[in-house]
Amino acid sequence: MMTTQPLFHKRFPVKGDFASAGESSVKVKNVLKDIGYDPGVIRRVAVATYEAEMNVVMYGGGGEIALSVHADFVSITIADEGPGIPDVKQALIEGYSTATEEMREMGFGAGMGLPNIKKNSDVFHIDTAVDQGTRLDLEFHCGG
Repeated sequence: MMTTQPLFHKRFPVKGDFASAGESSVKVKNVLKDIGYDPGVIRRVAVATYEAEMNVVMYGGGGEIALSVHADFVSITIADEGPGIPDVKQALIEGYSTATEEMREMGFGAGMGLPNIKKNSDVFHIDTAVDQGTRLDLEFHCGG
């Protein structure tokens, strides 16, 4: 992870309900658009942040997205206090899902969340433990 002072930092709460699902990731995208950040970076941030936010809603019971904007990269931290991920290696396999039938009926559960997050970020770090929640630290480099 790069360590420089951010030009801008903001936190966005993630509610643990489907009614507000996606709101925080849209706010992150809009902040980056408003400051004129690179559109390619914005797209990758938007995809990864939305996927992560949906995981927080579906499994984490709520949490937070923290955005830090730097001159040449964006860092995003997503954290929840949910049940954690018992097998990260398995969860990173495309198509693997622990979605409930209810989640699948709403169109989720394709098993692409974590793989899409990893694919769209330049730096992907996951810290999780059963019964202790999950934290993702992501970076998106300009031109990356």
